[in-house]
Amino acid sequence: MLTKRIIPCLDIKDGRTVKGVNFVSLRDAGDPVELAAKYAATGADELVFLDISATEQGRKTMADLVLKVAATVDIPFTVGGGISSVADVDILLKNGADKVSINSSAVRRPELIKELSQAFGAQCVVVAIDAKKIGGQWLVHLVGGKQATKLDLFDWAKQIEQLGAGEILFTSMDHDGTKGGFANEALAKMAECVNIPIIASGGAGNMEDFYNAFTFGKADAALAASIFHYGEVEIPELKAFLKDKKIPIRS
Repeated sequence: MLTKRIIPCLDIKDGRTVKGVNFVSLRDAGDPVELAAKYAATGADELVFLDISATEQGRKTMADLVLKVAATVDIPFTVGGGISSVADVDILLKNGADKVSINSSAVRRPELIKELSQAFGAQCVVVAIDAKKIGGQWLVHLVGGKQATKLDLFDWAKQIEQLGAGEILFTSMDHDGTKGGFANEALAKMAECVNIPIIASGGAGNMEDFYNAFTFGKADAALAASIFHYGEVEIPELKAFLKDKKIPIRS
């Protein structure tokens, strides 16, 4: 059985790590380079770096900051925000990223997924989905959750896989920052729809939430931000807890 992965997320705005609740009320969480180094040293399996205002501001991800973070870590490192072309990805990979995460640009031009997969390999392409339950249906949102679409979460997940993505990063906007647990029902349904790995995001509040995401939610990895940034859960203790619960986890 494949081991489950623990992934801290660095949401970056104006060069600083930030964290909010339900995608709003952002507050400072520290220097991204220092946090990345700390997580790599304390057992994180991967890191995700999201330049959360790049798309809204119509600019590219900060490649120089990517370079600084990559220089401090020796674990896989995914970068997202403002990516819309093969050229964008080429720059980020040359600056030290191992994978890229695309979101709004993939919805607007789905063939981008195929182009990136063909150019760099499916293992390099993570498609992030921000979704919210509206009227009983999970709908995809764009531009950091600010723009609703009529695109169904599960239909989009299937399309993402068909187009050649290697992984899905699913964030429940309803759960984001609430510390009330992941959207496990939606995660489990998505796991039945696709055969590529799913990263659970949005809602981690304690160690039990990770266990539930891996068992009830059938997630392949679980991502969190604030509970790691503010020291509420430490990664070594989390991994020991999950091992005790018989979850396959890396040391």
